[in-house]
Amino acid sequence: MSEDRSDALHALVMQHLDDDQAQDIVTIDLEGKSSMADHMVVATGRSTRQVASIAQKLAETLKADGYGPVRLEGLPAADWVVLDAGDVVVHLFRPEVRSFYNIERMWSFGDDDKKTAGGTA
Repeated sequence: MSEDRSDALHALVMQHLDDDQAQDIVTIDLEGKSSMADHMVVATGRSTRQVASIAQKLAETLKADGYGPVRLEGLPAADWVVLDAGDVVVHLFRPEVRSFYNIERMWSFGDDDKKTAGGTA
């Protein structure tokens, strides 16, 4: 996917999450960290019902806008739903599950001062 198309996909995802009132939306730039995607987006829904609804609507929107079918994992339980749209991977959590896994910290590892990693640089 071209960089422009990847950025447009990311913008569409961010707008959709905002429109559907997802909370604590965070984008992690994966360029240079992973070959699986350019962006990881992490957001929280207030309940399993909202998490499932956001994920399903986002998948439908991306398909309708020409980004192809996306993979959804975790939808039945909807505690943590992963939406793989190619260059953008979206993680939707219930609040308790998000704080337990804290994936933002894992993927931003090395971005801050090396001392936060538990060692010295």
